[in-house]
Amino acid sequence: MEVQEVLKIADDIVFAKTGKHLNHLQEGILRGTWQRQKYPEIAKTCYRSEAHVKKVAAKLWKLLSQTLGEDINQSNFRYTVERLQLSIVESNFGNYYAQIDNFSVCENKSHLSEIPNTEKPNQPLYNQTKPKERLDLSDAPEPNIFYNRTSELTTIKQWILENRTRLITIYGLSGIGKTALTLQLIPETDLIQFLCRGGAPVPAPAEERAPTGGLPLQYLRSHRCLIILDDIQTIFSSGQLAGNYQPGYENYGTFFKQIAESSHNSCLILLSWEKPREIAALEGENRPCKSLQLKGLGPEAQEIFREKGLAEPEKWSELIDLYRGNPLWLNIIATLIQDLFGGSVSEFLSYDTLFLGDLESLLEQQCDRLTEPEKQVISSLASEAAPVEISKISAHLELSPSALLQAVQSLGRRLLIEKVKQGQKTLFTLQPVLIEYLKNQH
Repeated sequence: MEVQEVLKIADDIVFAKTGKHLNHLQEGILRGTWQRQKYPEIAKTCYRSEAHVKKVAAKLWKLLSQTLGEDINQSNFRYTVERLQLSIVESNFGNYYAQIDNFSVCENKSHLSEIPNTEKPNQPLYNQTKPKERLDLSDAPEPNIFYNRTSELTTIKQWILENRTRLITIYGLSGIGKTALTLQLIPETDLIQFLCRGGAPVPAPAEERAPTGGLPLQYLRSHRCLIILDDIQTIFSSGQLAGNYQPGYENYGTFFKQIAESSHNSCLILLSWEKPREIAALEGENRPCKSLQLKGLGPEAQEIFREKGLAEPEKWSELIDLYRGNPLWLNIIATLIQDLFGGSVSEFLSYDTLFLGDLESLLEQQCDRLTEPEKQVISSLASEAAPVEISKISAHLELSPSALLQAVQSLGRRLLIEKVKQGQKTLFTLQPVLIEYLKNQH
């Protein structure tokens, strides 16, 4: 039996029991198990942690066991399916009928009369009446290992499914996990469509086209679509304040505004290092436009160090704080610690300087986007031993009040400065990683 046949039947079983199709990780577990892979190999192939793969697999085996009346696990899955003589019979209409002992499923109930009567008397019959979602991930990156973001996933799902939010911006520093979070969201929502017919974009009447000449609003109204645009910061100009578009890309601002304000049933998610400038005016508690700043991981980031084989778990929390829980940063630093210090975190932390390694090139990409006033502000903050008020920043720089406030606001939108509350005062500082990067530039 081919693995695709097994996945098809497993998908139908899961859908019949839960109303949801197999997600990408569940498919990866079944595919790997069928090919006699162990969990560590499956985890590597699926870009997930072994612990997370085992957790998802346990739930999947339990569901299959309950449905098939057999104790299913990784070691006996292939043997059990082959023993139960799973079969698929194609009808003339391209529909299928599947039988595994006392479980059978038909794609379309209206064609039952054309399917051979091979079921046993009084056996349960599950009908798949829900149309198959059309999912296009052809341009999506391979998913990275996903670390627990339960609260963030819950919030976004509520915005999409309950609040009917039309425009969501998920923003955060490079490597913080925006794409991984959104890829995890996709199989957990029943929203997925893509705008094409026969693999080609569907043309829309000229008056219905979006300002970009791209997504037609008529399809966002007639279909419940989830559309994700990643790396939105690439349409913004370098050397200008955050959220200013490159020449020729200004219509994106009009497009985002139209998505948020027009009546339709779909949702557009933007992933970016910084917020588009229109978003602040559009979002609100009772408005169909929301923003989520994705912050660093907490204790769950320790999974990164376990995978890298680092020693001294009691020191891991200090490492997480220094690198602000950024999964990509922590992966880079954990690799450096393993390569240069044999996995000893205490030896790494004993140095007076904060090692950056490959982080320097990532920080350079973000700092190269700054205006001159922004560069002056972060240089001033890097020289301070503690968080300071905005008036103290002004005292060190020859910037007009307007230029200073614009620079600080823009740096905040880029998430390159941190705000600290001290009583009624708001103080400003930089992340340790950015301070070290700026020191290295002199």
